[in-house]
Amino acid sequence: MSGGETDQIYFNPWDEAYRANPYPYYKPLYGRPPHLLNLFFPMALVGRYADASAILRDHERFSSVPPPSPFLAERVAVFGDAPRVVFSDPPVHTRLRRLVSRAFTPKRIRELEPRIREFTALLLDRAAARGEFEVMADLANPLPVMVIAEMLGVPPDHYERFKRWSDAVIESDNTPPGTPLPDYIKEAFASLRAYFVDEIERRRRNPGSDLVSVLVAAHEEAEALTEQELIAFVLILLLAGNETTTNLIGNGMLALGRNPDQMARLKTDPALIPGAIEEMLRYDCPVQSTARYPKVDVEVGGTLLKANTVTFVMVAAANRDPAQFPHPDTFDIARDPNVHLAFGEGIHYCLGAPLARMEGAIAINAALARFPHLRLAQTDAPLRYKGSYFLRGLAELKMALE
Repeated sequence: MSGGETDQIYFNPWDEAYRANPYPYYKPLYGRPPHLLNLFFPMALVGRYADASAILRDHERFSSVPPPSPFLAERVAVFGDAPRVVFSDPPVHTRLRRLVSRAFTPKRIRELEPRIREFTALLLDRAAARGEFEVMADLANPLPVMVIAEMLGVPPDHYERFKRWSDAVIESDNTPPGTPLPDYIKEAFASLRAYFVDEIERRRRNPGSDLVSVLVAAHEEAEALTEQELIAFVLILLLAGNETTTNLIGNGMLALGRNPDQMARLKTDPALIPGAIEEMLRYDCPVQSTARYPKVDVEVGGTLLKANTVTFVMVAAANRDPAQFPHPDTFDIARDPNVHLAFGEGIHYCLGAPLARMEGAIAINAALARFPHLRLAQTDAPLRYKGSYFLRGLAELKMALE
């Protein structure tokens, strides 16, 4: 890096210390234009809220389609050649989003609420029976898998293998460019894809009321998903819908544990949960960064971004930009306004946001009600994070019940 102030900027998502707590490293990004560097390839770091929000809204000049790269080739192979709603631009994105949005209609999400409450109660009962509560293994990991599996019509005895495959795929983020993916990760990719190829065929022969059946049945429409597009969407739903909600619950419970005054406030008034969820999303964002690629040379906040520069829109940094959020490092469940970027902005705003919010609210309120004396088991113990900077999630979080 060049001399002067830029020496303070450090970005290395493959550094365990960086992943454990990236927030101090974001501070030099504030009050300045996007920062250019070359780490395996030319890239730009966007940390200011105003710049991040502007890029996410500007799909005319910033593409969501990654340029061909050997680094990404193995990772995208699981999806086949089909375009994916997350990594596409209009008009392809417009068509895919219109078709897959039927997965997240308000009616379909409302219908899931009783099952989410049942699943949560079941998981908390198991923890109570053991007399100990490990937030990730007991609640945050299994609940979103159970909910997504319920949506997809996947039988409960398949939940564990789903989670195993999903965790392995997420860990692919921690393989540096130029390093081959480990065999177990490639096997997880292949197993997930093969599983859903079979499931889609089974629904063709014997449709039900689940989401896969609904999307398969829509095959006859003039503008339907192809089989490859359907497989790609189901895989993204499983991976993105599962991991981000897991991280919301885990990161949220950690924030409450580290801020007992806020936890006490939420226990006293559970109606504060909607605002608390927004603050959890802002304060310790489940998705730390997303990427965009300028279609042409573009100036952002005083920095010229050349076409195809890998532009990391660091939403977690933007969510703590002091120019947007007063006292950004303070966790305040009543923060208002709280217009964070945790679910993105513009045409790629997260389709599953209402479901993630509902799952997080149900899970966290239920845990606080079930375990009224809940606290962190060890306040000074080092935390372990899973193998991805981009999807920030704890490997474990032990809480004491008394």
